[in-house]
Amino acid sequence: MKVPPFSLSKQLSDLGPDLDAAVLKVLQSGQYIGGQEVQAFEESFAQIIGVANAVSCNSGTDALVLALRALEIGPGDEVITCSFSFFATAEAISLVGARPVFVDINPANYLIDFSQIEKAITSATKAILPVHLFGCPVDMDQLMKLANEKGLKVIEDCAQASGAKWNGKSVGSWGDIGCFSFFPTKNLGAAGDGGMATTQDDGLARRMKELAVHGMPRRYLHTALGYNSRLDAIQAAVLNVKLPKLNEWIQQRKDIARRYLEALKDFPGIELPSLPDERGFHAWNQFVVRIKRFEVNNLAGAIDFRQLNLDFRNGSTSFNPRDCLKECLQQKGINTIIYYPIPIHEQPAYGEFEGIKSLPVTEKTCKQVLSLPIFPEITVEEQDYVIDTLGGLLRSANIT
Repeated sequence: MKVPPFSLSKQLSDLGPDLDAAVLKVLQSGQYIGGQEVQAFEESFAQIIGVANAVSCNSGTDALVLALRALEIGPGDEVITCSFSFFATAEAISLVGARPVFVDINPANYLIDFSQIEKAITSATKAILPVHLFGCPVDMDQLMKLANEKGLKVIEDCAQASGAKWNGKSVGSWGDIGCFSFFPTKNLGAAGDGGMATTQDDGLARRMKELAVHGMPRRYLHTALGYNSRLDAIQAAVLNVKLPKLNEWIQQRKDIARRYLEALKDFPGIELPSLPDERGFHAWNQFVVRIKRFEVNNLAGAIDFRQLNLDFRNGSTSFNPRDCLKECLQQKGINTIIYYPIPIHEQPAYGEFEGIKSLPVTEKTCKQVLSLPIFPEITVEEQDYVIDTLGGLLRSANIT
């Protein structure tokens, strides 16, 4: 059996006629930039998030940049965030001329470690940028309390968390601005790139709208150096078809995650993702486990080592049990993903970055995590195959 980490085939089959009609309507209208589809999506998304304004743009990365610019964060400023995230989280901070200040993560949930935030605050700190990673919401009650006490702005990175909530409120509605991605693999995905910035503040929304169209409050008047960052009407049309299905898809993801949690709870060699307390509503964009160390030679009967492109000799400095297990699963038709093999602060782009300290939890986590296949349309048979195959491999290994 072949099991992909993510698949759109069933979703596209189910929604095909509606998607075809929506896209054809845009093509026939001649309104490819802006227009009714974009406006309708912004209004619907704002209502779902529970904010007054939703500003669409080209990508989740652009949403972060627009948010930082709207909050007048730039050269000389510092923004506290975490290094265990997609590169764009920190990249956006650097792109506006500010400095990302990395703190470590909580090993239980992979989210920003609150115990380290206050120690990282300096006179240059202007904002905190928490990441609702893998669909798991940050404790926004605690974060907003700290931010308000210190007079800091809050920009929520919600790229993987459409549909997630904390204490009954959607992520993206807590901070000054929330930033979403509609990359095709997200809980709510477009047919290409797309992003959204959400805010209760009309002034911030107006500022981001202007920056997204070359700093232009009205035609041919440019009050700032902005960007060309607009959500295409075709992408908005696709998202308008998908948005009503979001809650159903997230419930399906929760059911899949629940089956994994129950079936894998007694397996040796892995740590399951930690659930938020009753205030947190996890959207399960990914299902990420930790892989412990084991004696790889005990897997010799389960896989063909000659086909592996890694050095798995015990004692070798290049040996990584997670990478070995990933290759084992790949040989058996199960595709998994590693989010993220290299933390942001160790990326070459930040190689000369002054003042970056070691983040031991982040660095260890990057060597252990593995994302199992999860998407709303995965079948029970496919999930059972993942569970049974993974269990067989782990039971054959000697966990150390």
